[in-house]
Amino acid sequence: MLYYLFEYLDKTLNIPGTGVFQYITFRSGLAFMLSLLLSTIYGKRIINFLRNQQVGETVRELGLAGQNEKAGTPTMGGLIIIFATLLPVILFAKLHNIYIVLLIVTTLWMGTIGFIDDYIKIFKKDKQGLKGIFKVFGQVGLGVIVGSVLYFSPAVTVLKNAANSPVIKQTTISSIVQAPVEVKSTATTIPFFKNNAFDYAEVLAWTGEGYQNWAWLIFIPVVIFIITAVSNGANLTDGIDGLAAGTSAVSVLALGIFTFLSGNIIFSNYLNIMYIPNSGEMTVFISAFVGSLIGFLWYNSYPASVFMGDTGSLTIGGIIAVLAIAVRKEMLIPLLCGIFLAENLSVVLQVAYFKYTKKRFGEGRRIFLMSPLHHHYQKKGYHESKIVTRFWIVAIMLAILSIVTLKLR
Repeated sequence: MLYYLFEYLDKTLNIPGTGVFQYITFRSGLAFMLSLLLSTIYGKRIINFLRNQQVGETVRELGLAGQNEKAGTPTMGGLIIIFATLLPVILFAKLHNIYIVLLIVTTLWMGTIGFIDDYIKIFKKDKQGLKGIFKVFGQVGLGVIVGSVLYFSPAVTVLKNAANSPVIKQTTISSIVQAPVEVKSTATTIPFFKNNAFDYAEVLAWTGEGYQNWAWLIFIPVVIFIITAVSNGANLTDGIDGLAAGTSAVSVLALGIFTFLSGNIIFSNYLNIMYIPNSGEMTVFISAFVGSLIGFLWYNSYPASVFMGDTGSLTIGGIIAVLAIAVRKEMLIPLLCGIFLAENLSVVLQVAYFKYTKKRFGEGRRIFLMSPLHHHYQKKGYHESKIVTRFWIVAIMLAILSIVTLKLR
């Protein structure tokens, strides 16, 4: 909202200095600082409110060291992340921007699913929470919305021939240059390769002429799969103090670099990456989101004063997935979100191997001492803080490698 106020003050009243709100970097900085303050200052009040409402964690007996000490710790702390993210976004972002609208919808949608799950666990005394089928329905529903908007909305475009933009290239009257054109496209980026654009529509090329009109049949299911997989990965990672929030902050910060570069015609041309008009505005949202995650870590680091619950973990995963898809970097997710992938795979492999060996040998066997992966290391005797710190280090390495793909092809 403040963006529109200062735009009016600048363009209508010509008040000196008010034009600074036109700069994404300035608004991103304000969003980060405000979200960090909100999550640290008002986070304590939200924690006290949750404690007064007896919104405490019910701990399942898993035989892990220090597990019983966590019983009764307030959960639903994802409310802190959601509140500290959305308020700065509403104040500093362009609310008519299609990407900002999608991210706000994602935050509220996944936050609601997670809140219902936590509510059932706590107040209905059902440790299973929201049935898995309903979670999947919610994730699929969001995937349909996000995929449909990104595919059908005229506001979502990429710029072809960006190098020929007047911003980039000055030409003489006699020169003939194809003008840059904003077009609808389902193209994405394949990391580590030159000329690395891949169009989902090409999967249907065998159907003949006009196959581009049916690209949504591929694109929307891909979006659904990514949102479901990443949100579940974040949910599984949220198992020990500070793990999900810390690794997510690293991944989101890397995505912030991608959105800023892809939304800037000069930088995108220099790096030879896809220019996505208006996508740079997501940097404001990302700054607020990172600030809220870091502020949440103030209370979630070991020993945690609050847990994010599914309210936070599902929201985090949904936001990361939508950011990656919107900036056409979804194929980097296995690398950028390698921690989520490892946690997901550990569960899938553990369950599959147990069922296979039980069927073949009559006795189920395990690959890991316990899944998800972080519990395996707990069973091996590593302290929570050591596990979290090392996972953070791995997340930082993966994020740096993801950023390096801008030039490493």
